[in-house]
Amino acid sequence: MAVNAATVSAGEALRTLRAAWAAQAAGGLTASWMLHGRPGVGKTELVQQLADGIGAELFDLRLTTIEPQDLRGLPFYDHAAGKTVWYRPEDLPDDPDRPAILFLDELTAAAPSLQPTVYGLLQERRVGRHRLPDSVMIVAAGNTVEDGAIAYEMGTALSDRLVHMIVRASAEDWLQNYAARAGIHPTVAAFIRTRPDLLETTEDTLRRGQTVACTPRSWTRVSQIMHAVPDRATRAVMVAGTVGEAAAAEFALIADEIASSVAVDDMLATPRGDRAALYPDTLHGLTALIYGLAGQVDAARLPDAIDILADLTALPPGHGRGLPLSDLRTFGFEMLIARALDNGWEDAFATSDSYAAYAAYRDAAGLA
Repeated sequence: MAVNAATVSAGEALRTLRAAWAAQAAGGLTASWMLHGRPGVGKTELVQQLADGIGAELFDLRLTTIEPQDLRGLPFYDHAAGKTVWYRPEDLPDDPDRPAILFLDELTAAAPSLQPTVYGLLQERRVGRHRLPDSVMIVAAGNTVEDGAIAYEMGTALSDRLVHMIVRASAEDWLQNYAARAGIHPTVAAFIRTRPDLLETTEDTLRRGQTVACTPRSWTRVSQIMHAVPDRATRAVMVAGTVGEAAAAEFALIADEIASSVAVDDMLATPRGDRAALYPDTLHGLTALIYGLAGQVDAARLPDAIDILADLTALPPGHGRGLPLSDLRTFGFEMLIARALDNGWEDAFATSDSYAAYAAYRDAAGLA
C-alpha cells in the first residue's frame, strides 16, 4: 500500500520533530512518529540531529537484529511472591528526569513476529509492565517495498499507531542544513550544487537494474574518502564503488578542477592585500571555496573569512568574468552566518568593517 502522507525534506522533517518534541514537553501532544524514505536519504542522521539539538539520550534499536524477548525482557520465577517476574531490557529508557529518544529503526523490515510487541510501545508506550517515562519521544523509520529494500507491507494495526512523514532527498536542503555542519568536503558540496539531480538516484538505478546508487549517505562517504585518501587513482576506485561509475566520472572532473584552484587554508593565512591571485576563476572553484570557508573556519579565522567573501566582487579585471560574483558572495555570507549562529560567533559580524560595507551596499540596493 502507498503511504499517503506529506513528503518533506530531511530538514523539514527535523523541524517537524522538534516542534513535536516541544509540544510533548509542554504536555499537549504524545505521539509516535514514522519516517518513511529510501535507503540513505538521511533518516537516521536527522534523528541523531534531533537528539543532539534537544539534549536527549538516543536509544537506537535496529529491529531487524532483535527478537521479541529482546523488547519484552526475560522471565524469572519469584519464589517468595509465587509468580513470574520479567527482567526489563536495558535498551529501553527509564530515567524520568532525562530527555530521551527511542528510535525504532528499520521498522518495516522487522519480522512480523516482532510487530505485536512493538504495538504496545507505539500506542500505550509500554512493554509488559514497563512504561516509558513522559520524557521519552518515540520515532520509527523504515523503507517501503518500492524502495528496493527488504521491507514488509505495514498493516493498518501498526500504521494507525503512528504519525507518518515521507522523507525525500533535497539537494538544497542537504547543502544548506547538513553539508557545512557535517564537514562535507567542499568538492562534494560544490559538485552537488551544480548537479543536484545526482544527490539521490535510487529510482533511476533500480529502473536500470544497477546496484550502486547515489544517496545523501553515499555522498557523505565520498566526502570521507576525499578527506582521508590523498591518492587520486585510489580515490577514483573508491568513489566509483560508492556512487557508481557514471557519477564518479563526472565528479572526478570537478574534483580535478577544484584541486588545482582552491586552497582555503592558504587564503586564510595570506594577508588581505595579497589574496586576489588566490581566488579560483571558475564557478565550481568559487563554490568550493565558499563551502570550504563555511566548513573549516573557526572563531579566530572568521574575520578573515568575512574579508575573503567581501572582496569577492572586487577582484582584478577579467578575474571571474561572467560569473555571478554578487550572488556567490550573498550565498557565502548566508553560509557563514549560519555557521556563526550555530557556534555563538555572531560578534565577528558586528565588529567587521567588511561586513558593514556589504550590509550598507545591500541597504542602498534595496536588498536588505
